[in-house]
Order: sequence, then C-alpha cells, then structure tokens
Amino acid sequence: MALDAVAAASDPVLSGLPLERLLPIAETLPPPAAIAAYRGWLAANPAMPQACAAWFNLGVLLAGLGDRAQAEIAYRNALVLKPDLYQASVNLGLALEAQGRGEEALATWQAALQPEAARTALLNHRGRLLEGRKDYAAAEAALLSSLLTDPAQPDVIQHWSHIRQKACQWPLHPAGGLPGLAPEHLVLQSGPLGALALTDDPGLQRRIGEAWIARKVPPAPARLAPEQGYRHDRIRLGYLSSDFCRHAMGFLIGEVLECHDRERFEIFGYCSSPEDGSDVRARILAALDHHVPIGGLTDEQAARRIRDDEIDILIDLNGLTRGARLETLRWKPAPVQATYLGYIGPVPVPELDWLICDAHVVPPAEAAHYAPKPLPLPGLYQANDARMPALPAISRATEGLPDDAFVLCCFNNFYKITEPVFDAWAEILRRLPQAVLWLAEDNAAGEAALRTRLAAGGVDPARLILGARAEPAHYLARFVLADLFLDTFPYNAGTVASDALRMGLPIVTLSGRAFASRMAGSLLTAVGLPEGIATSVGDYVARAVAHGSDPALHARARAVLAGGEAWRRSAGDTAGFTARLEAALEAVRRQPAEA
Repeated sequence: MALDAVAAASDPVLSGLPLERLLPIAETLPPPAAIAAYRGWLAANPAMPQACAAWFNLGVLLAGLGDRAQAEIAYRNALVLKPDLYQASVNLGLALEAQGRGEEALATWQAALQPEAARTALLNHRGRLLEGRKDYAAAEAALLSSLLTDPAQPDVIQHWSHIRQKACQWPLHPAGGLPGLAPEHLVLQSGPLGALALTDDPGLQRRIGEAWIARKVPPAPARLAPEQGYRHDRIRLGYLSSDFCRHAMGFLIGEVLECHDRERFEIFGYCSSPEDGSDVRARILAALDHHVPIGGLTDEQAARRIRDDEIDILIDLNGLTRGARLETLRWKPAPVQATYLGYIGPVPVPELDWLICDAHVVPPAEAAHYAPKPLPLPGLYQANDARMPALPAISRATEGLPDDAFVLCCFNNFYKITEPVFDAWAEILRRLPQAVLWLAEDNAAGEAALRTRLAAGGVDPARLILGARAEPAHYLARFVLADLFLDTFPYNAGTVASDALRMGLPIVTLSGRAFASRMAGSLLTAVGLPEGIATSVGDYVARAVAHGSDPALHARARAVLAGGEAWRRSAGDTAGFTARLEAALEAVRRQPAEA
C-alpha cells in the first residue's frame, strides 16, 4: 500500500487492517501524516485488541509535536483499554507534568497498576518530579523503593545519594549498603557532583567520574582536529559553556573575557546557555569576538563548527556539571582542550589535555590522581570580577539577626554540609554561647534535619538562623553583617569564599587533599591570611573559637581585609590573572613544525 494512500486512507481501506502492517509504514511518515493514519485506523477499528497500542503510539506522536493535551487524551484512551499498560501511565504523567499539573502526574504514577518491570519506571519518575520540587523526603522514599526493587540502576543510586546529601541525611549510606548494593558500589555510583562533597580522595573522585563517563559519554567515531595544530597570527581561543548567563560561572568569567589581549588572542564563545535577558549575559556576549550559539546543534554539529573555526585551544567551562557538552569534546574538535572552573575535580574525559588549576589546589604530590593533567597557574587559579555592584542598605535587624551575637555564617548549599562539619559547628556553638549560625535557606527537609541534630547535641535550634535567598547585591551586603565565615569540607566554598573575603569577612576553612577541599585555602593564601586554614577538624574548631573569644585576633584578621585592598590585589586582579592564564595557554599551544 502506498504511503500517501495510507495517510489519506478511507475507513473501508483500514477496516480490519492488522496494526502490525500499519506500524512500519507509519514510522516512515512525517508526524502529521502518521497521526492522521493512526486516527483513521482507530476510527475504522475501535474494538480491535491492538487499539490500545495505536492510542499509545498516537500519544507519543502528539507529545512529540507539543500537543500535550491531545496526547493526554490518547494515553488515557490506551489505559481504558489496557489499564496495566504502564508505559502509557509513565507518559501520561509526563504529559500532565508538562502542562504544570504536577500533583496529577504524581497521582497517576502512584495509582498505576505496577507489574514488577513497571514499578521502577513509575517510582523513578515520581522521585525525579519530587526532587525537582525539593520534596526530598518523598523523593528519597520513592527512589529507595525503586532500588529495593532493582538495585542495578546507577542513575537512581546517584540521585538517591545526592538527595540525601541535600536533605542532610546522615550517614549518607547505610554501613552495610543496601540489598544487592555494597557500600563501595554506592560510593562509586554517587555521581560527579556528589563525589566532591562525599570524599577528599582525588583518586576516588576520579574513579567515580570515570564510571559516570563510561556510562554516559561514549567515544566519538573520529578525531576532528589535526594533532599538530594550526598556524594563526592570533591564538584562536574558544570557550565552551552552558552558563554564559546569570549563573555563578557567568559572574566569574565576564571580566576575563574583557581582559584578553586582542593582539594575541581571538575569542570565540560556543554557547548553549539560556537567553535569560540578564545584564550578565549581555556583558559576556559583548566581550566575545565571536558568539556562536550551539544550543540547537547536535554534539557532532557543534564539534564540526569548532573544527571549521580552527580553534587552537578550547576551554570547557562546565566539566562534569549540568549542561556540559562532553560528547562535543570527545570529537576532539580542537588540538588542545582544557577544562576550567566549572567542575572542581578530576574530569577524566580522554580527549581533554589539561585541568587549569594552581599549585595550592592541586599540590604536586596529588597531581598523579588527576585527569586531565593539571596545568597550574602562578598564583590563584580562580577568576573573579572586580566590579562591585551598588549594595542595598541592610542591617542585622532587617535580616533577623541579633545585634549582640557573634554571627557565624555559611552560605554554601546544604549538600556541601557533611556530618563531621556540622558536628564541628555544633561544638563551636557550645563553646561560644554568644554565637549564632546563619545559613542560606535551601530546603525544608535539610533544615529540619539540622535543627534536630543541634537539639540532640544540646544546642538550642533557635540559634540556627536561615536567610531567604537574595539577589546578588543583597547577598554580598549580608557578609558585612557576619563576624566569621565557616567553610564546608570536603567541598569548600569557591565563589562564596571569594565574596566573603571581598566584603572583609574572615574565613576558617579545612584543607585536605582534593582540589575541592583546598579552594578556600588558595584564596586565604592569596589575600595573606593563611592562619585561617585548618588541617584537622579539631584545629578547625579551635581556630573558629579563637575568633569568637579573642577580640584582638579577630581584629587582626579584619584589618588585613579592611577596605578590600588585599582582595583587589590578589583575587580581584583580573587583568593580572588573565595575563597569567594567557601565558600558560601560549605554553601549551600546538603548531605545525616550521617547513
């Protein structure tokens, strides 16, 4: 039967036609014609046993065209005919979620008839949606039920573990693991971001990253760039990012792009970032010589565009974070490829050549644990933006802080708060009865867990104060109201630590082995306050308590940071940083040998 004939077939032609004869033909049709074919077949064969499959396929096509309301009807019709068609329940929930009807989606997945094979899919979608809504207790319960049904689900292990980190559920993993999952397997499947807050062992972080990449990022069929490089008068430097917008990365990188020496470098931005209309995005795009949107390109298309532009050095600004274009990097579209700033740990993608860092965050003794090879910059590794926004007038009263307290603060995300660190904070509060702990709001489950932990340790939970999330200028102004920043471990503050020092707030940090646990130490060394760096939990507690009990010691640290000069000549020296970065890149550039 001709394709056009099927698309426009009359009921007599389709009546009694087995669905399996229509399926291969419909698959070759454009979606609107395939939809018409399925509608015609259903009109001609409403009572055939295969009608549930036709309704399901029709729903898939409608959803693919964005007609979620009609897709919902199709999936519901499929379920009327076959209530245990769990694929229709899954897709119906997705259609409801896409229409903003999250509660109905959750109810659909909960109520679906669940043969064993279907149970995990339904539970996983419940967990995903609940996690997105920060209902971490319910999300964790759904994913745990899924793992108890089928433990061989690495993605579910990753999300379950990270939900527990965000909700401050300790210990993170049961001592004996889970049925079918030994403790070491839970660790190895914890995912790249979770790994930074899970372990201070860079070798283990690397193994976790390798397991994730092996599962998620297959090798590309070919290498695109010539290994020997190109010969250009100016180095063509490409930045690859999904965060050229109102994002922490965007705030850090903008001035670096502006400071590049245009006589020696030509700057390309390969951008899959959202068009958020922000001033941050506008500034970044204005600082690029070439803005190349790649959000709508496949990874191969993006890689071939980079190759066509003959980029000498490509810097990935995502690493192993959301939005990364790792598949693009695997095509090796530039002869030299580096990763920087987006992910603070090993990024073991074989096609990456360099990890941009400094000698403090990756000491020589630890360099062998990293992939790609560390490329240490002289001085501080972290880019910053020296511009200061106009700050609002706020006070302790407006922020809900007591005027007479010694205010300990940490504005890191909750998933960075680990059991040993929070217990150290509780001990500091016990030894400084005039102190309060000021955190940024994150999620209700985590807040409840932290308050319960304080109470169990004999500390009044009312001494924990949560501040609502704030706009960047308001957030910066808050540092002025605090007395001491308490850092997290093994995942230190990075941008947040720089902001604290910029605003004159001393920091106590705990430095370990891994890059992520040495970020704040690198900043403290740069501004001339290495005495803020502890090397054990006991040392960390002692240094924090000394700030709260020895006014002279605290005043000396304040004096070093007063006026912001120490920060401006180190972390805030963007022109100097950019020059050091350029020198390092020139040293690793590849060029064809002279003829």
